[in-house]
Amino acid sequence: MKIIIETPKYSFWKYNKTEKGYERAFFSPLPTIFNYGFVEGTESADGMEEDVVVLGPRLPRGSTLEREAFDGIVKFLDDSVRDDKKIIYISGLRSPVLLAFLLAYYFRLYALFKIFLYAFRERRISTCRFEGIEFRKLR
Repeated sequence: MKIIIETPKYSFWKYNKTEKGYERAFFSPLPTIFNYGFVEGTESADGMEEDVVVLGPRLPRGSTLEREAFDGIVKFLDDSVRDDKKIIYISGLRSPVLLAFLLAYYFRLYALFKIFLYAFRERRISTCRFEGIEFRKLR
């Protein structure tokens, strides 16, 4: 699978790839603690390409990776729609327990932020929640 990075690690801006290039989707009050991208040529329940969390060093926006499999999954509900994120591990922290703790902390805060984002931007109540992490064996 071909993975394309949209939002580099430590970025406060969430980007989406469009026909015009990479456009800012929103400003997050917390920086991403991972690289964030998508699997090219796929489609998830939200109509966009499948999301990917890439653990490792900061990668520039537009970087590509090739992988045959993923290392885990973040289970997430965004606007009442299944929006899971595949996990790809490159390097760094190897402890699944600590990684799960950090990702759970991040995605719990992210879910709260998304609820407020829908309320203020679109003036409606939305269901967003982190639902857990499953790891396969880390390489």
